[in-house]
Amino acid sequence: MSGRPEPERSDWTDLDLLTREEAYGRLREEIAATEAHLAELGDLGSDSGFDADSGSDAHPDPGQAERELIETRLSALREAADALTDNTRN
Repeated sequence: MSGRPEPERSDWTDLDLLTREEAYGRLREEIAATEAHLAELGDLGSDSGFDADSGSDAHPDPGQAERELIETRLSALREAADALTDNTRN
């Protein structure tokens, strides 16, 4: 078989493409799962162990870094979902 594409074959034939609605639905599912995971870890503001008077961590919270990463991911997921809905309105 040659490396040249077949002229009658579409470029999209082998791709599994999502519609914007399908992508938005999947993003909403992932957002809900991420929010639930974040809720399991607790709020960032709850007794992080940071002593404001001394400016040091008296009892560092090992889960704080994970929560911050998850919050960043959640923000990115929400932005992507918003971008999909904004593009469908234009």
